[in-house]
Amino acid sequence: MADQSMDILSKVLEQTAKVVEEKLDAQMSKLNEFDEDDLERLKERRLEALKKAQKQKQEWLNKGHGEYREISSEKDFFGEVKDSKNVVCHFYKGSTFRCKILDKHLTILAKKHVETKFITLNVDKAPFLTDRLRIKVIPTMCLLIDGKTKDYVVGFTDMGNTDEFSTEMLEWRLGCADVINYSGNLMEPPTGPVRSGTKFTKVDKKTIRGRTYDSDSDSD
Repeated sequence: MADQSMDILSKVLEQTAKVVEEKLDAQMSKLNEFDEDDLERLKERRLEALKKAQKQKQEWLNKGHGEYREISSEKDFFGEVKDSKNVVCHFYKGSTFRCKILDKHLTILAKKHVETKFITLNVDKAPFLTDRLRIKVIPTMCLLIDGKTKDYVVGFTDMGNTDEFSTEMLEWRLGCADVINYSGNLMEPPTGPVRSGTKFTKVDKKTIRGRTYDSDSDSD
């Protein structure tokens, strides 16, 4: 009985080895089909793709991408938005503690996501713009694509309503609006499932409201 079992096992191993060998032979045959010209063309295509990516990155850097910058006026805002496809603008007040927390995370993300422009603007210097965009709670981030408002992130509600949220959580939230190239899972934030009470602020265009600001920080 033992000898019979060993024979069966030996045949199984032999068949498995044969299948693996056939797969390796097929892969080697496929590689052999590439001549020097094919390999050279493949190398050229990869090099061209790298050059194109580097050129695009340099164009973004020339437009002020790659760093988190403060702009000084409403006029600057319209120029910055017109100049770039993807823009994240943080509307802040110097007296609001949560704005400083947001600054820290946005500084990191600006360096990581060069494809997007990250700017910040003091609401006191932009009365018309804050009225037009209905900025009522500070901090508020306005997310723009192709010069149009795509979404808002109001306060910290979408990041769990805590001051201790991670940069990855904010990155995920921006990815949900397609304003950055996000490589993670959009169906689930980095810390786990979205809370049932979490809601995203949707854009309601052409609505103008009075200019009074509420702080999202418990300390203000």
